[in-house]
Amino acid sequence: MQHDKQPAPAPAAGATAQRLQAITEEISGQFLERAAVVRTLVAAVLSGQHSLLLGPPGTAKSALARELTGRIDGARYWEILLGKFTDPKRMFGPVDVAALTQGRYTQVFDGRATQCEIAFIDEIFKCSAGALNETLAFLNERLYHPENGGPPLACPLIAAVTASNELPTGEETAAIYDRLLVRLEVGYLADPSNFAALVHSAVTPLAPPRRTTVDLAALRQAVQTAVPAVTVPNGIVDAICQLRAALRRAELIASDRRWKQAVRLLQASAFLDGRAEVAEADLAVLTAVLWDSTAERPTVEREVLQLVNPDAKEALDLQDAIDELEAQLDAKAGQSRDALSEWAIKEANRKLAKAGKRLEEMRIEAEKAGRSTATLERVIARRRAVHARVMVEALGVDASMVNASL
Repeated sequence: MQHDKQPAPAPAAGATAQRLQAITEEISGQFLERAAVVRTLVAAVLSGQHSLLLGPPGTAKSALARELTGRIDGARYWEILLGKFTDPKRMFGPVDVAALTQGRYTQVFDGRATQCEIAFIDEIFKCSAGALNETLAFLNERLYHPENGGPPLACPLIAAVTASNELPTGEETAAIYDRLLVRLEVGYLADPSNFAALVHSAVTPLAPPRRTTVDLAALRQAVQTAVPAVTVPNGIVDAICQLRAALRRAELIASDRRWKQAVRLLQASAFLDGRAEVAEADLAVLTAVLWDSTAERPTVEREVLQLVNPDAKEALDLQDAIDELEAQLDAKAGQSRDALSEWAIKEANRKLAKAGKRLEEMRIEAEKAGRSTATLERVIARRRAVHARVMVEALGVDASMVNASL
């Protein structure tokens, strides 16, 4: 399904999309190896859906979330680190002590979740039992039920970015997990040259990056009007149905609600690229939507990307071979430098060079055919990272001298 020319968004919406594109590029440049994560987070906010950053401590989850949410001018921002004893009133509004002395039980909502447009909730799955129901209503319905029993309070929340070091284990927090449409894994830096750049930045700070922002009113207009107006062609609907059938054959079942919400994410992806119609390339964002456990993610990714792009199957097969080489490198830890060098020269370098050549050929072919190269670029980056590890750990090359063009 190819479209030679697609209508562009209205001028005002187009300007918002351009600013969000600039924000995406700037933050991607600021956080190494996070470009795909940043773009998907921006699309999640545009779709009015909540997201989860999942990864070990020290992977810049909080910094990334704050950098993104801080780019929205005029938005009231609220942030909290949850614990199993967090009082719901600390989240949604403490008791008004002055009013209490006069016999009135009311809450102070200013500066709390009930008054924010953008939220960042760290350690989301440590939500206390007492705060669980109110947190669910806040995320799902944008409502808070005051403790004095008054009418529900409508919250202006557009989207929440959440973070956790681990997935939920109990049924209670599983309900919150279900409310987080977008799920993104973040890990430690894989490319030694990027790690070297990180170390250098601690000694010689980088120049302050450009800081494009977007106005709250423009963002809300995009979320409420422009994104829902993006066309979803019948061909995309058919592709979604094919994907659902393929995942069901693999015994991966997503709820009807999750599929329906995912459509808005596809529209947001198209809007972010300045298009007024969803295309096959937008389906790639579904790799962050349709898995529950991290063990399911590779299967979902393969099914989605093979549907999106005819190049994906070969690219993902090459990625499997690259991952196997990295596993071999890890298994050889502790061997002598001579043994590592022999393996690197006779096997790893040869296979990685061959994979790199084929991936570059595929990238050129895809560009000539007008197909998306997103999957190829990701696998190319993965090959470079593994090749750099081989050069540094097996051959003793200085990490800061590893050529990025590997």
